[in-house]
Amino acid sequence: MTAKKRPTSSASSPTEAIKARARQLGFDLVGIAPAERPVHADFYLDWLKHEYNGEMAYLDRDDAVERRLDPAKALPGARSIIMVAMNYAGGGDGPADDPSRAVLARYARAVDYHTVFEEKLAELESSIRELAGDKVKTRLYVDYGPVLERDHAQRAGLGWIGKNTCLINTELGSYIFIGEILTDAQLEPDDPFSLDHCGTCDRCIWACPTGAIEDARVLDARLCISYQTIELRGPIAIELRPAIGNRIFGCDICQEVCPWNKEAPQTSEPRFKPRDDISGPELIELMQLSEAEFDARFADAPLARAKRRGLLRNVAIALGNWGDRAALPALLGGLNDEDPLVRGHAAWALGRFDDPSAVKALEFRLEFEDDGWVRTEIGLALEGKPANE
Repeated sequence: MTAKKRPTSSASSPTEAIKARARQLGFDLVGIAPAERPVHADFYLDWLKHEYNGEMAYLDRDDAVERRLDPAKALPGARSIIMVAMNYAGGGDGPADDPSRAVLARYARAVDYHTVFEEKLAELESSIRELAGDKVKTRLYVDYGPVLERDHAQRAGLGWIGKNTCLINTELGSYIFIGEILTDAQLEPDDPFSLDHCGTCDRCIWACPTGAIEDARVLDARLCISYQTIELRGPIAIELRPAIGNRIFGCDICQEVCPWNKEAPQTSEPRFKPRDDISGPELIELMQLSEAEFDARFADAPLARAKRRGLLRNVAIALGNWGDRAALPALLGGLNDEDPLVRGHAAWALGRFDDPSAVKALEFRLEFEDDGWVRTEIGLALEGKPANE
């Protein structure tokens, strides 16, 4: 499937040949956008002005902003942007209703999608030189480059930006990865996707447990569970921890409630299929992972991005939200972890238990804890609890 295209003079033009090659490589969507200033440039600048990006400082560096607003800064002489997308839906909603098991965003339940996408984009990049000329310049990105990819994807006709800020396609929904190749080749652009199929629906806004979607298409990343559990490197705000539930890496809630995802097809890419060892793992098991075990298990998975300390921080919160006594031994181990980030969040989790052993462990740790932030977390966890005699 491709975006709706403008009439061309030749069915065998480089543009059509490139699109055909993209489909052969397994891309579900492909369209061409002009390499121009993004339509949503001013919106993006206003979003940064409100500091909705949180600690993602790489988004508002002067050079990065300039490149996002002018494709020619990323690739001198850029004329066209080839936008591609792949469906990754699969595996159901996960064990969201089983608080003893972890929930990960759908994309994180398989291998790192960057590996798959970069491989296919590199092949498409080679084909572009064959089809449009050896001297054509190109540059590819997979969600890490200075490109407003959803803006360009909409302009390339792949879909519209929904109220949850995700790109939504009428046939695939929003569980799609987006990639792009900038080129100085002059390709025929597709008609932009101009309709807004969200209508009056606002399910995503009301479903977000942390209220991260302030208004239609305005996401405060600082409140988003995906940001908190992946991008944030330090402590998660105390007031947000209960709302995270058992989601330890990313969040799909705003997509799960979207009507456009109800009939979305399953991915046809085998490497996007959920892995058994990542789909719904037991929280207690994850809390006991050593550094070596974490590296061995998740080296080729998106979870590696969080690092062990970030993952165990999130798992500690999930165990505290579960609140079952079976979680106590794992949390007591976390309270004595070598990383203060893990110890502090384990302390918070233990503070949610009305259990003498939890109080005793917190009091004992407080006696020799030398990290100021962890001591504060322990103190807050002990507030209102009777001291052990």
